[in-house]
Amino acid sequence: MERSLRAARVATFVYFILDGTLMGMWLVQIPAIEKGVGISAATLGSLLVLLGLGAFIGMQAAGRLADRLGTRIVVPASAVLCAAALVLPGLAHDSLALAGALLVFGFGNGCLDVSMNAHAVHVEKAYNRPVMSAFHATFSVGGVIAALVGARATSAGMSPAATLGAAGAVGIVIALLPARSLLATAPTSPATESTAAERPTEPTAKRRAVPGRIWILAALALMCMLCEGVANDWSALEAKTILGAPAATASFAYGTYAATMTIGRLLADRVSRRFGAAAVLRYGAAGGAVGLTVVAFSPWIWATLVGWAVFGLGLSGCVPQLFSAAGHTDPAAAGANVSRVAGLGYLGMLAGPALIGWMTRLTALNHTFLLPALLLVFAAVAAGILHTGADREPGSVSVSEPELAHRP
Repeated sequence: MERSLRAARVATFVYFILDGTLMGMWLVQIPAIEKGVGISAATLGSLLVLLGLGAFIGMQAAGRLADRLGTRIVVPASAVLCAAALVLPGLAHDSLALAGALLVFGFGNGCLDVSMNAHAVHVEKAYNRPVMSAFHATFSVGGVIAALVGARATSAGMSPAATLGAAGAVGIVIALLPARSLLATAPTSPATESTAAERPTEPTAKRRAVPGRIWILAALALMCMLCEGVANDWSALEAKTILGAPAATASFAYGTYAATMTIGRLLADRVSRRFGAAAVLRYGAAGGAVGLTVVAFSPWIWATLVGWAVFGLGLSGCVPQLFSAAGHTDPAAAGANVSRVAGLGYLGMLAGPALIGWMTRLTALNHTFLLPALLLVFAAVAAGILHTGADREPGSVSVSEPELAHRP
C-alpha cells in the first residue's frame, strides 16, 4: 500500500512536469508562430485572451468531471487532450485558425491543470502531510525543460508545427504511462449526492457555509495569482525602463523571481507541516508585499533584484495552500472546489498585467506595483480562513478509507 501511494505521488509529479512542459513549448514558439501567421503583437494579445477563456472553461468542466468520474480517468484524458492540442497553433495559417487552436489548447490545459491539482489533494490527504507545494514546483521544472528543448529545436531549424507536433506526440505517450499509478478516487453521482443531502445527521448550516468559504479562497487566489501575472509580464520591463538596466541585466529581474519561487515551493511543504497552512499564507503574502514595495521605490538594480527575490520566495507557497484548502474542504467535491479557486485565480493572472498596463497611463510603472502589494496585505490579513473547516494544521490530517475507493 505504501509503495502504491508513493507511485501515485510520482505519477502526479509527472503530470505537473508534463503540464509545465506543454505550456512552455507553446510559449517559446510564440515569436515564430506570430511571424508565420503574419499578425501584429496587438492581434496576438487579443488572441491570447481566447487561450485564457478556453482554460477557464476547461477548469470548470474538468473539476466536475473529476468528482463524477474520478481523477484517475480525468487526469490522463486531460493530459492526452492537452498534448494533442499542442500542435494546433503550429498548424495555424491565419488569425482565425490560430484563434480556434488557442481556444482548444487552452481548454485542454485548463482540464489538466484542475484535474491534476484535484488528484494532488487526494495524494496529500493520503500522505497525512503537506505535499502540494512540491507539485507546483515541478511545474516550473517543466518550463525549464521546454525552454531547453525549444531552443534546441529552433537552432536545428525545425518549424513550429514540427516542434509542437513532436512535443505533443511525446506528451501523449507520457500522459498514458503513469495513468495506472494514480489513486482511484471514489466518484460521486447525482444520486449519491441527493442521498447524502437527505441524511438528517448532516448539518444543513454547515453545508450552506462551504460555498462561501470556497469563494473567499478563490478571491485570495485571484489576489495572489494577479501578483504572479504582474511579475511574469512586467518585472524585466520595469528594470529596463525605470532603472535603465541593459536588456541582459533586466532579464535577471524575472529570473530572480522565478528562481526563488521554485526554491520556495520546494521548501513550503516542510514549512506548512511545521507551522500550518495559515502561517505560510500570512507570512508569505506579507513577505511578498515587502518585496514588491522594495521594487516600487528602489533606485538601484541590485535592490530591485533583492525585492523580486523576496517577492518570489514569499509568494511561492501561497497559491498551493489555497488549492489544497479548497480540495480538503469537501473531498467529495474536491475537483469542483479546486476548479472554482483555480479558475478565479487564473482570471487574476490574466487581468493583472492588463491592469498594470492601464495604470501606467496614470503613474510610473514601478509605482503601479503598490496595488498588487496592497492585495498581498489583504491576503495576509485574511489568512486565518485556513484555520477553519477541514484544512490541515501541523500533524492534524486524518484519512479515512472511504475517501479513496481503493489504492492501486
